Order: sequence, then structure tokens, then C-alpha cells
Amino acid sequence: MSALRTLSRILILSVVFLTIGFYVSINGQNDNSKVLIKEDHTSEMKQPMPQEPNQTDGSQAPLEKPKEGLALLIGQDISILEKDYGTPKRIDESMYGYQWYIYNENYNRYLQVGVENKRIVTIFALGENLDVAPFEIGQPVEEIFNTQFFDTNINLDVNGNTYRFELNDTDLNLRPMVQLGDIFVQLYIDKFTGNLSSVRFLDAETLVKQRPYELVYHGQLIKPPVLSEEAMNIVDQGTEQQIFDITNALRISHNVKPLVWDEKTSEVAFEHSKDMAENNDFSHTSKKFGDLANRLKTAKVAYQSAGENIAANYTDGPAVVEGWLNSKEHRDSLLNKGYSHLGVGVYEKYFTQNFILKEKQ
Repeated sequence: MSALRTLSRILILSVVFLTIGFYVSINGQNDNSKVLIKEDHTSEMKQPMPQEPNQTDGSQAPLEKPKEGLALLIGQDISILEKDYGTPKRIDESMYGYQWYIYNENYNRYLQVGVENKRIVTIFALGENLDVAPFEIGQPVEEIFNTQFFDTNINLDVNGNTYRFELNDTDLNLRPMVQLGDIFVQLYIDKFTGNLSSVRFLDAETLVKQRPYELVYHGQLIKPPVLSEEAMNIVDQGTEQQIFDITNALRISHNVKPLVWDEKTSEVAFEHSKDMAENNDFSHTSKKFGDLANRLKTAKVAYQSAGENIAANYTDGPAVVEGWLNSKEHRDSLLNKGYSHLGVGVYEKYFTQNFILKEKQ
């Protein structure tokens, strides 16, 4: 049975790399007019799941916690982080109750560390010079699937409440998750290269708060805090900067020159995200403000060429950029050598990237 499941995963993997469909897309007028919308499915169980071990159908026993690398920081005091990595360049708020400590001095070692009550609860790592054992950034997906077992269901119990994450085929092959001891590891696979793009480590409570996969539960659902409009604006501003940083980290990893932040273009992007949110209209063309060319013209942004990525309902900045990376049209903008500047606008869970090549002065 185990061998059959392994073969099934390999066959599914082959199919996924030949297809483009990652999330729901809406076609527009050109190749860059697709919109990524991350769907959320959460439901309550009528009765709790039986308390049985995850080892079924001949699968592997639960894996041990790594003995080295960034994973060991999960659950540790913030003093351990600052001792090993120093003072962060900035601290961003999140919508999940923790603060992001941002280490972006070197895009080859880009790191976001989530800290709640002075304790590390999650880590997002991007860059080949970071230790994400037992994995490696840039590692071929075939090697990962040959050395690790990934199940379609992830069961966990937190404070007497029962949760089960259910991964579909796309989840399993493009952003699978594995439990290592008491740590959960989400892997972002670049389907165009077939390599590991980035890694996210989480504790159990943070995983349930974020709900990155379809979730069924029994008991009390752990929810993120309710934020005021002012607090949410602060979160959005931090997310904009993270999207900018992660975009540049990915460009450098693909041997493309990083982009420069442009404030005017960022304001255009923000207004489009806000307009989409307020009108529930997922489109590159706003009924009120028009298409990207018209919006840039109205804001008096001088440019030679421009492009736009939009998305909605993703967990956070790292998740949305990895989503764009795995969509051909969005990836083309993300890694386009012809752009020089970038503006990012986030309003609640609506995301816009506006790329431009500035006119020569």
C-alpha cells in the first residue's frame, strides 16, 4: 500500500508540473490579467476524531524534530533569536497576534521570524544560505519526496480541541506540509524549476490560526485577534514591505536585478487594492479608476512600461508572492528584467503589485 501511495504521489507530481492551474483564475484581456484568489474552507466536525496515531496504510512513523537549523528556534525565547541573528532591520505587525522580525540585510538570507509574547511561533526562510534542515532551499522536489513522507491529512490536538487539515493534490505537490516532532513545516515548491523555493516553520496554534489548507475541527477554533481599522492598516503597510522584500529575494535567486521601491506607484497599487475590496471586484480594470495605464497617468507616474499582479485572500505576504511565482503570467512580471521599480499596495487581504520601467530623466 505504501509503495502504491508513493507511486500515486509521483504521478500526480508529474501532472501538476505540466499544468498551470494553481488557484482560481479569472481571464481578462491579456496574459497578465489573471487574478489569484485563495479559497478558504473551514468546517466543524459533528464528533471528534478517534485518537489514533497518524501511522496508517504502512506510512512512516511521525518524524523527529530536527537537531539543527532554524527549526530549533520555534518555541524559543526571543533572546535566542537576537543572540544568533542580531537586531532585526524592522518589526512588522501581523494579523495573527505575533510580530514579524524582519532580517533583510542580505536577500540571499532573507528571514521573517514571528514572535508572540517574546516566544518564536513561526519562521519564513528564503535564500540558499539559510539552514532549513532537514531540507535545503533549491533542493529538487524529487529528492524531497524520496526522503520524506507527506500525507494528505494532518491531524493535531491543541488544548483538547481536534483539528484535521486536508491537503488536495495541488497542496501536496506545490506546498506540502510535514510534522517534525512538535513543529510543522510548510514547503513552497517552485513548479517551474521543480525546486524548493522557501520554507515556513510553525507551532500548532499558529498553524490553526492561519488555516493554510482546508480544515475540519471539533471543539473551539483558534482564531486570530480582531483588529481595529487602524491596526489593520499598520499590518497592511508591513505586508507591503514584505512583498517588496520577498520579490527582490526571489529576483536575486533567479539572477535578476532587484527593484527599487517607488512611493507614487505604491499609492496607485494601494488604491486599486482598496477599490477591489470595497467593490468586491477582482479585476485589473476598475470601474472607477480604469486600467493600470489610466491609473498611473492620473497619479502622474512617468514610465516606459508597466505590469500588474493582483491577488486576494492569501494568508500573508510570503504566501501571496509564492502564489504569484507559481502562476506563469504573474511570474513573468515578478521576474521581468525590463522593470526598474515596484509599488505594492495591500488593503486587508487584497494585494496589488505595480511594476514599472521608469522614464529616463
